[in-house]
Formats: sequence, C-alpha cells, structure tokens
Amino acid sequence: MGVLPVPAEVRAILLDIEGTTTPIAFVQETLFPYIKDNVKEYLRAHWEEEECQRDVGLLRKQAQEDSNLDGAVPIPLESGSGEEELERVIQAVVDNVHWQMSLDRKTTALKQLQGHMWRAAYATGHVKGEIFEDVVPAIRKWREAGMKVYIYSSGSVEAQKLLFGYSTEGDILELFDGHFDTKIGPKVESESYRRIAASIGCATNNILFLTDVPREANAAEEADTHVAVVVRPGNAGLTDDEKSYYSLISSFTELFLPSST
Repeated sequence: MGVLPVPAEVRAILLDIEGTTTPIAFVQETLFPYIKDNVKEYLRAHWEEEECQRDVGLLRKQAQEDSNLDGAVPIPLESGSGEEELERVIQAVVDNVHWQMSLDRKTTALKQLQGHMWRAAYATGHVKGEIFEDVVPAIRKWREAGMKVYIYSSGSVEAQKLLFGYSTEGDILELFDGHFDTKIGPKVESESYRRIAASIGCATNNILFLTDVPREANAAEEADTHVAVVVRPGNAGLTDDEKSYYSLISSFTELFLPSST
C-alpha cells in the first residue's frame, strides 16, 4: 500500500471508528456482547430512573413501528400491578433489544440504551475503548500540520465519546474537533457528507474520509469528498475491483500531508 499523498485542498480528516480507528473485534466481541449479557441486570438496577424510563419509552415506540416485521417483539405498558408484571415488561424489553441486535439494526432507540449502558461500563472500568496503535501518533501529527479531525460513526455521539474518553490510550477526546452520528444522515447516503461539510464550514472536497466500508466510501465520493479505504486485520475483504479503484491504506502513518514536507 505504501504512502498516500493527501490532496492539497484537504483541510479536515473525517474518521470512521469500527475497522478504521478501532478493531472490528472490539465492537463485535466486547461492546455488543456486553449489552446482550447485561441488559436485564441494567434495566432492573435503573428501572425507576427517568433516563431509563425514557429509553424504554423510545424502545416501546420503536416496537410499535416495527409491529409488522417478522419476529418483532412488542413491549407492553406497565399497569403497576406488582413484581411479576414488572419482570414480564423487563423481559419484553430484553427480548426486543436482543431481536434488534440480531438484525444489526441501528435504531435511535437501541443506540440510546446501548450508549447509556456503555457509559456505566466505561465509567466502572468494565470496558476500555480499543484503538489501533498507529492512530493517536498520526492524529497528533495531522493536528500539528493544521488539520481538523472529526469522527463519523453509526454509533451515537455519546458512545463515540465514551470509547475515546475511556480508551486504551487514555482520554484522547482532545484530539477531535467534533463528532457526527447517523442523526446527520446514513453513512451510505451522499447527502450526509454534504451536511457534514456544511456543519464544519468547508466544501466537501476539503474533507478526506477514512472508512473500511466501500459503500460508505462510494457515498462520500459522490458528494465530491476525498476517500481512502482502510484495510485492517479482521475487516471484510475487498473485491479486486474495489482494490484497484480505491486508494487503500493499512495504517494512518501511510497518509502523507503536503504540509509535512
């Protein structure tokens, strides 16, 4: 793969997380299993809290919208008739969360509950965000060269900040100028990258987007954003066409900034 020169007009680098800054295995083998294994215990412990009730309310609303889908799990309302009924409602929420996760859904309701659960897990030291070792030194160099650095992930902004705030490299949130999640739009739609550029205050061709997902790279490219596809251990393989079409890097150190001459 070697060295990839960054186009001179690039002013900001936009980073995906899973498979780009962070091993896919961390998300698949640590973060998601933590939710599945602990959601019932978390709900029991926090049920009376306002935040938890808001999360359950959102999940219930989503369940109503999903009622026509195969295997959808409804979440009944509480009528306040004792422990047994409360357990039944909690179990319905657990089953709904497991069902959504089995389909790899990215609903706001699911992401919000996951974000709150991960917050508790990071704060208590049960989980630390894993970062590839080339990431932090490279970002520091980019920032020294005057680059702005942003995150764009399907995980909520809160979940992103937890991962980088409680990481294996310590609290590295200071390295980022801002965070975007799917509230700005799906990562596979070109309009999302136009919205990000407008939010940052630059043109789309002033941004270089690093991702491991060709569909995301394609959407960004359609918006006239520069892209490079990141090849990391554990990432999905690329087709021969994708390998020949996209600029590829296997480490952030392979990016060469004009200003670093």
